[in-house]
Amino acid sequence: MGTFDERRIFEEWVAVHGRDCPSRTVIEVLANKWALYVLGAIRRYERPMRFSELRRLLDGITQKMLTQTLRTLERDGLIRRDVYPTVPPRVEYGLTPLGVDVGRLTNAVAEWAVENVDQIFAARSAFDEKAAAPTQPL
Repeated sequence: MGTFDERRIFEEWVAVHGRDCPSRTVIEVLANKWALYVLGAIRRYERPMRFSELRRLLDGITQKMLTQTLRTLERDGLIRRDVYPTVPPRVEYGLTPLGVDVGRLTNAVAEWAVENVDQIFAARSAFDEKAAAPTQPL
């Protein structure tokens, strides 16, 4: 690293994004696709949802993965789990204020994905064509 500024930028990056930074664990949770989908579903419907509703809505998620995702989001304070004393017990999952707040970010990611999916698919196709082409000698 050549200059003092480059060193300072590197040190700041490592401090915020390094292996030992606590915020890294938060990013790992939010980078999980199922966490994004669960938060998005509850945010979209604007009401607490039952496990079975989420399972039907989130095509492809297993019961085990949904359970793990809900526990992780609850542990991090992004969703709340409300149990009602009925027979059988009724359980609903809703967003906490922190979950509503992070929902703004996850919604922005989802909107960006929808707006740019055609460009992403075109880039993938171009890359795959280039990768499949025979290597040309220099």
